[in-house]
Amino acid sequence: MSGGPVSESRVLEDIQSLWDELRALAHDRFLLAALETQRAGKSLVGMMVAGIMLAVMLSSAWLGLMAAAVMALVGAGLAWSEALLLAVAMNLLFALILWGVIRRNSRHLQFPATLRSLRPVPDASRNPEPS
Repeated sequence: MSGGPVSESRVLEDIQSLWDELRALAHDRFLLAALETQRAGKSLVGMMVAGIMLAVMLSSAWLGLMAAAVMALVGAGLAWSEALLLAVAMNLLFALILWGVIRRNSRHLQFPATLRSLRPVPDASRNPEPS
């Protein structure tokens, strides 16, 4: 076979065709990533709005529950001030328990197992054990 100008032009056309297909494929992938990012952003905003609304509803339900508990304590013969102080104390105790849970679980946010796995293995020749 001869390597004439016809075969060289055919190779160049094939390379150009492959390049165009690669660019089109890359464009489609970037477009898909952009659309999914936009969709994820909208979903995140919707989730945040729903979360805020849920927090407001749960807060009002908690306040209603505390008001009912205070009224029950008053109905049982406790003074209003004592019943309110008891409700505040119970809320503070519950907040302290939740704070402890958050503090204990916050250690997991630092990826301790991953950090341990990335530490270099100590070389036995550098750190000889005392005999």
